[in-house]
Amino acid sequence: MNEDFSLLDPALEAYVEASTSPVEPLLEALDRDTHVNVLCPRMLSGAYQGKLLEFLSRMISPSRILEIGTYTGYSAICLAKGLRPGGRLLTLEHNPELEERIRHYIKAAGLEEQVELRLGEALDLLPDLPAEAFDLIFLDADKANYPRYYPLLKRLLKPGGWLLIDNVLWNGKVWDGHSKDKDTEAVRVLNRMVGEDEGVENVLIPVRDGINIVRKLLV
Repeated sequence: MNEDFSLLDPALEAYVEASTSPVEPLLEALDRDTHVNVLCPRMLSGAYQGKLLEFLSRMISPSRILEIGTYTGYSAICLAKGLRPGGRLLTLEHNPELEERIRHYIKAAGLEEQVELRLGEALDLLPDLPAEAFDLIFLDADKANYPRYYPLLKRLLKPGGWLLIDNVLWNGKVWDGHSKDKDTEAVRVLNRMVGEDEGVENVLIPVRDGINIVRKLLV
């Protein structure tokens, strides 16, 4: 398995990234910093996926974004670029050791007024958020709890809103028929839940480790 969560041939992946608009120097610095100083740097969205998140956010032009799983702040910065004037992004992170780094890069990106960081376990924080408050939600947290997150996030999503779920191919293990670990099983369950939910429509795209793009229906 590719340790960088990419299912593409490395040469093809290099070509795809070279043919995509480059990221800004701040995100390059955050990428380097994460890889040198933070555990599990493969959790970073990275240039290609980050650019996709930015584009999706710009197309949706949300007023309110919710992110579950800040890590070092890369994806939050990318998503916040699509906020409409006066919009806000709320990002939840369970690891307090990352707070200083997150706040540093959010400030460096000039997004202190747009991005709010809350520390704590998302499963504890989500029930207190108002229903149908968010136009766009990005889930990139602990995979074992994906099935628990889904109904909570659907409640928070406005009708017509968008939910982006990361790592839904789980490094190829979800379809190999052999992997039985709890994370793989949880991702399988989540994918089934989305596919069987008549209140949404979705498309699963094989970008990096797979992103499920889910739209909550209006009725």
